[in-house]
Amino acid sequence: MKREGRRDIIHRHKKNPIINLEDLSFSCLNIMNAGAVKVDDQYILLVRIETMKGHSIFVVARSKNGKNFELDKKPIMVPAEEGEFKKFEEQGVADPRITYLEGVYYIVYSAVSKRGHRLALAKTADFKTIERVALISQPDNHNGALFPCKIKGDYMRVERPLEGGNIWISQSKDLISWGKSRVLMTARGSGFWDADRIGCAVPPIKIDEGWLLIYYGVRNTSAGPIFRLGAAILNGKDPSIVIGRTDIPILSPREYYERVGDCGNMVFSCGAIVEEERQELLLYYGGANMGINLGTAFIPDIIEECLKKETI
Repeated sequence: MKREGRRDIIHRHKKNPIINLEDLSFSCLNIMNAGAVKVDDQYILLVRIETMKGHSIFVVARSKNGKNFELDKKPIMVPAEEGEFKKFEEQGVADPRITYLEGVYYIVYSAVSKRGHRLALAKTADFKTIERVALISQPDNHNGALFPCKIKGDYMRVERPLEGGNIWISQSKDLISWGKSRVLMTARGSGFWDADRIGCAVPPIKIDEGWLLIYYGVRNTSAGPIFRLGAAILNGKDPSIVIGRTDIPILSPREYYERVGDCGNMVFSCGAIVEEERQELLLYYGGANMGINLGTAFIPDIIEECLKKETI
């Protein structure tokens, strides 16, 4: 099904934002983004919220249809108050990306402090409590996401170190110690929508062609950066190989709720859910750091755009 008459491959839900400040039971500065997963028949978002102090926390939102969400009254995760995590989370926990792996829901998130950003790993079985596992990167690493299975005996992740503004891929035997790191994709430079930096958005999604990676791209302008979303396809047996990448963004900030807010001209995603029977992607994304929005697309449309022309 083509996007006839649409400006983007991702089609916006008509009632966006589907989660905004008024839906919370407590005051906060903004709502930024969310990890997403479907557990049985329940849609779950792990929403990043900035408190009145300016620290990021996670709150769970639950839905029966993926559109109408109810938020828990209390956060499920706040900055650690003791132990090794305390000094690296003093400014918050950020950008959660959820992967169902070997019967466990793993969450890769960013631990934020005056020392910089470090990737951290947590896990949950029921989204009622979250257990921290380990700090899994050196600073300064801004975001990461796990693949949903081992590949050739190793766990794998995509990540974005601060320097260079590119997406990297790394391997691990135990999910804690990571290595064999190499650049996966680079920002494309002057003239492109993803000219200045890129990073993983949604955890890699298994498709017949390999792995579908939704990523964000930033282009700096005289009026400030513009954040858009694109897509790439990675080789199924060796995901360090990019076999296709969109020349155009699949979602750009166009609507008022995407262009005006605490961080204007931004669409940013940490999670999506695949409706297998319909081959439909439910993309949950933040708009200008002021709410959570829903976008939908047929996965074959995204794949077709990725494979139109190989631009790596």
